[in-house]
Amino acid sequence: MLKTYIYRYLLPAFVVAGIGIMCWWLLYNPVSSFRQSVPGMDERKTGAVVVQAVKIGETFTFFKTCTDIPGTRWPRFRGADYDNVNKETTRLIDRWGKTGPKILWKIPLGDGHAAPAVYDGRVYILDYDETGKQDLLRCFALVNGEELWQRGYHVRLKRNHGLSRTIPAVNDTYVVTIGPRCQVMCVNRLSGDFLWGLDLAAEFNTEVPFWYTGQCPLIENDTAIIATGGKSLMIAVDCKTGKKAWETPNPKNRKMSHSSIMPMVYKGKKMYVYCSIGSICGVSAAGSDKGQILWEATGFAPAVIAPSPVIMDDGLIYMTAGYGAGAALIQVSENKGLYTADIIQKYKPLEGLASEQQTPIYYKGYLFGILPKDAGELRTQFACYKSNNLHTAVMSSGKTERFGLGPYILADNKFFILSDEGELTIAKYSTSKFIVLDKAKIIDGQDSWGPMAITGGYLLMRDSKTLVCLDIRAE
Repeated sequence: MLKTYIYRYLLPAFVVAGIGIMCWWLLYNPVSSFRQSVPGMDERKTGAVVVQAVKIGETFTFFKTCTDIPGTRWPRFRGADYDNVNKETTRLIDRWGKTGPKILWKIPLGDGHAAPAVYDGRVYILDYDETGKQDLLRCFALVNGEELWQRGYHVRLKRNHGLSRTIPAVNDTYVVTIGPRCQVMCVNRLSGDFLWGLDLAAEFNTEVPFWYTGQCPLIENDTAIIATGGKSLMIAVDCKTGKKAWETPNPKNRKMSHSSIMPMVYKGKKMYVYCSIGSICGVSAAGSDKGQILWEATGFAPAVIAPSPVIMDDGLIYMTAGYGAGAALIQVSENKGLYTADIIQKYKPLEGLASEQQTPIYYKGYLFGILPKDAGELRTQFACYKSNNLHTAVMSSGKTERFGLGPYILADNKFFILSDEGELTIAKYSTSKFIVLDKAKIIDGQDSWGPMAITGGYLLMRDSKTLVCLDIRAE
């Protein structure tokens, strides 16, 4: 009787319970609430307006001077034309040669991903001195790496996937920087003399991005253009006086992202395109409506935005973001002086070109970029897409040539592509086949994410701790 009861009732119950436990074990995700710490993330819920008492520009050290090298210019993020394409006529190497890469100099830096700008033989980079607890704008001679001067200010930072991560904007007279906690500083390009400073958190209620500031400033017509968030969406500041020239209202309280402002001209109208946390918009850059929002697109608004808008032809703008957001194609239109913007394509990384951190290159009707880790078979490959079909790659680097979050740049009909591990690949420009000309390990390669600069046959690159200058001129 007992045996019958066990077989008829208890055993089936145990079997069902066992199956249930097994199913739970297979389906349960023990790290469902885990969030990977990744560079460039911008957690708005955890961000805050943090104000420190900072005396911008208070410290200065002069070392020496140097002679200008006219024409050696990479004056801002993505270069002179904001497209990451070097258009100089200097012939560059195809291969590293028997003796390997020609490294001219190396400079140790504070932990970060900030990258250099170059102007007439001088290199400018915003660094962080962890010992002295200060942001430092450092100026070096391009040809030999000798430090000329440094201008800084004390501000407390904690390591958070690096510290500094922006690029200065430079013109004939001025250098403008944005520090990790949104302090803006303007100095004289040659002497380093302090001209003015602006604390965005204190003066505009700017919410410092959780992973620190990634926005790079720009200078046009001796005016600095900065997306502040907070009280204003965007401002223009006269570089000579430090006075505000105009500001853009921010009624929807858009927040600062890691993205940078890109200029655009459409139907004769100059505008500044910016992707904030919340929307992508175009702000008038000229005329009686200067500083006013001309159009806004809200259908693509990721919480994490590191790349910047890519301005293409005929009012088309490509925008991408990481961590599953994918990308969008935006069409700006004009009718009797009124502007609108529509998202005409939107897709996930598995469905087309996307990027986590670097901004893709638009060149002659094609977009080039490194796909993110969630892009399926094309993950971490360098790929090319026609601008009218961003769903299908016409060229990719293949499974054996993969890259990470590192930068890439186009110069002398060649791509220079840096891997996370510090290996620099030279690839022939092509829209149909990935052709490796040569590759070499240049640097230790821990988090080699900072954008590169090329001018006059010099290539500047960095990992998280070291800035390197290479001579890549062809003999």
